[in-house]
Amino acid sequence: MSEHRRKPPQTRGRRAAAPSGRRAAAPRDAAVPAGSPGTAPPYGSRAEARRAAQRGTGGRRRAAAAGTTAASASEGVGGRAARRRADHPPKKRFIDYPRSQYRGLRRWVPSWKQVLGAAVAFLGMMVGLVGLAYAMVDVPDPNKVATQEKNVYFWADGSRMVVAGGGEYNRQNISIHQIPASMQESVIVAENATFRTDKGVDPMGIARAVVNMARGGDTQSGSTITQQFVKNTYLSQEQTLERKAKELLISVKVGATVDKNTILAGYLNTSYFGRGAYGIQAASQAYYGKNAEDLEPSEAAFLTTLLKGPELYDPYGGSAGEERAAANLERAQERWAWVLDRRTQVGTLSNQERGEYTEFPMPNPPTQATEKAGQIGYLTDMADNYITSEEILTKEQLDRGGYQIHTTFDKEKVKQMEEAVKAVSEEHFDPEEREEDQHIQFGGASVVPGDGAIVAVYGGVDATKHFVNNANRQDVQVGSTFKPFVLAAAMRDGVRDPAKPADQGAGDRTRVSPESKYSSEDGLLIKNYDGTVWEGENEETGEPFNWEQANFEGNEEGDITLRRAMEVSANSPFVQLGMDVGMKTVAKAAVDAGLREDSLGAADDSVPTFALGVSTPSAIRMADAYATFAASGIKADPYSVTRVEHGTGFEWEREKKTERTFDAAVADNVTEVLANVVESPQGTGRGAQALGKPVAAKTGTTDQNISAWFIGYTPHLSTSVGMFRYPHGDDVAAEDRRFLSMRGTGGVPKVHGSGFPAKVWLSYMKEATKDDPATPFPTAPDIGEEIYGGGAESPEPTPTETPEETEEPEETEEPEETETPTQEPEPDPTDTCHPWDWQCRNTEGQDGGADAGGQGGTDGGTEGTDEGTDVGTDQGGIEGNDGGSGNGSLFRGRDG
Repeated sequence: MSEHRRKPPQTRGRRAAAPSGRRAAAPRDAAVPAGSPGTAPPYGSRAEARRAAQRGTGGRRRAAAAGTTAASASEGVGGRAARRRADHPPKKRFIDYPRSQYRGLRRWVPSWKQVLGAAVAFLGMMVGLVGLAYAMVDVPDPNKVATQEKNVYFWADGSRMVVAGGGEYNRQNISIHQIPASMQESVIVAENATFRTDKGVDPMGIARAVVNMARGGDTQSGSTITQQFVKNTYLSQEQTLERKAKELLISVKVGATVDKNTILAGYLNTSYFGRGAYGIQAASQAYYGKNAEDLEPSEAAFLTTLLKGPELYDPYGGSAGEERAAANLERAQERWAWVLDRRTQVGTLSNQERGEYTEFPMPNPPTQATEKAGQIGYLTDMADNYITSEEILTKEQLDRGGYQIHTTFDKEKVKQMEEAVKAVSEEHFDPEEREEDQHIQFGGASVVPGDGAIVAVYGGVDATKHFVNNANRQDVQVGSTFKPFVLAAAMRDGVRDPAKPADQGAGDRTRVSPESKYSSEDGLLIKNYDGTVWEGENEETGEPFNWEQANFEGNEEGDITLRRAMEVSANSPFVQLGMDVGMKTVAKAAVDAGLREDSLGAADDSVPTFALGVSTPSAIRMADAYATFAASGIKADPYSVTRVEHGTGFEWEREKKTERTFDAAVADNVTEVLANVVESPQGTGRGAQALGKPVAAKTGTTDQNISAWFIGYTPHLSTSVGMFRYPHGDDVAAEDRRFLSMRGTGGVPKVHGSGFPAKVWLSYMKEATKDDPATPFPTAPDIGEEIYGGGAESPEPTPTETPEETEEPEETEEPEETETPTQEPEPDPTDTCHPWDWQCRNTEGQDGGADAGGQGGTDGGTEGTDEGTDVGTDQGGIEGNDGGSGNGSLFRGRDG
């Protein structure tokens, strides 16, 4: 082949390749001239190598055929570049995650750039969202502060009782110019020192609050005045993240757009200062009887302390009364001094002026809003307490107002009960002429049997003058009105077997008939259920003593039935009956009837007088418990609210709740016995016959004539009336606030339950039941066994008569004994005695009368009444307190 036919080498790509396949590589040791085709000259830079590659013979195969010599000649940069070009890297992603250049777990570990980028993106997104939320928040209208709604209360017939709001509906808005500078500066230094300069929120304050709580310090909100203003005006009081987030956003917007003086005035007009006062004007009137603009700097400093919690800083104890007064006063004095000192530190009060305020500005005693005059205040408070205790609404929700509250209170009956008390008081009491007529108080309540609706109460002379609801207080002993519960327990649960342990079930007990007999001996030596003499220990001397139960003026009728004992209110039979049944069992019967357990006190066999009414249930609870007997054993808890509504669509309606706690036979027998108390010529409740309708009732008078009661019912209405003496008022020293004896009150030697309380009861019930039919009580069936207890003697056995003519017995038969099933043989020392025949037990030398003449009853004497009273005991004494709180007496431990 001619040399001239060969084509010159191609300059680029695969076009330079020979069509006939590979060329033979040059020998390794052959010298290849520089610049020959297929050789890789030693280029001086990467750019030159890249351009040379573009001019090469094309493709990976051509390059491979260049031979070893050419590769050696080009060893260095050009050769390495050729190999890198042969392996193309993958195309990079916008977000290289998982990271492609790593293998295994490292692929999933983000780089610092990725972390930083994600954080910046998240922050940007949050800023955007916050900005969007901020832009969507409207600037609140300060005028909305004046639109707080009131609650409307309705009588049982649907007519409006009263309009109330803000808890005590006592709030008047004033402008910032009417709020003295001393009040403004006191609030700022105490609540939010940076108020004038912050932007509505205080991040440092929030951080301090978080750190303090983390360290275990006092709980702090970290909220600014602006935040509290926003919360009080536009948001709820619920503690949720959503509410807090809204509060922060709105606060920032308000702080940026609303004048600081407007915010401060709004805050002081919406804050709660206690005593039902919402806002600084109402608070100034409630605590100092003056307008806010007339407040002294010292007084302003005290009112500032109330913003931290009026229940903790009201020197009179707030709703807890004297129980918390001393501790509250100490806290208030410390906080008051701190506020004044703080003002001096920040320069808003001079040292000279600070030196003038050394005496704590004691506020006036608590008073209520005038809208609550008469009985209305007691009624609305009961309704409010029922709503909150039953968790229908929270106190904060109730205080915001706007609710329609329908109550059980009968307008006419409330008026009738109040007029009955006034009539008896005006007729019989003259406080100016008789010292014994001073501080007389009544408490009363009416409840519907089988339903529990409280239709009327008498809480005191005036809710704006006497702040404790006497119908619901739980510190007045009820005396002999407690005896029906002892009888009910004996008929339902029975007396214990003296031969068995004290804790006995129904199978070991004997249910008792009202015809059972007990000794009514005056000074009866009380025994345990097993016949051993009861023995106590004198708390002062530690000496043992026995209990001898006395009756009224030493009266006694020998062995009498329990029915008769109830009629004349004999004490001895019921004390011993209670010991035989067991005082814990008696207490359970009382609770099953409707009393609250926490009002009963010590209820065990160590307190024999428990059966005589040393417990302190409220008038409402006593009326309700008697209503259980009126309803033939159907218990219904007392209530005062039937329905609650709100314009937002909220609606709550009470469902009727009843429970059978006594068989009808037991309850109807109690009613029959109590009806005898009224119908019997010697019955202590015989005055109630004037009602002209079937009535069951019981009187009660306590030791030392501390209190007197009359409780009775028809099938349609159960009413209790209690009377006692207890000083109240701003001019009464703390040491004088105690129960006083009623001896000489009304010009009588001693006040009995059948006296003034019965007169009030009868006067009220004549009006309250005038439209009710004269419905008879159910006929009571026979119940239980007739036993002889408490020293009562069994009937004497009659001798067995020998028949005149008898058949000649066969010689192989023994003569048969004649049985007398209805008679018991006269006991002798070897006979087994009747379980309840104490006389028999005494013939066996078993304690009977051995320790007679013990100390029982000597402390109180026989404070008799015509219905029998509780003999004075150390266990039965009453420690007086400031009117009693009534806690726990009606609605879950609340005075409702």
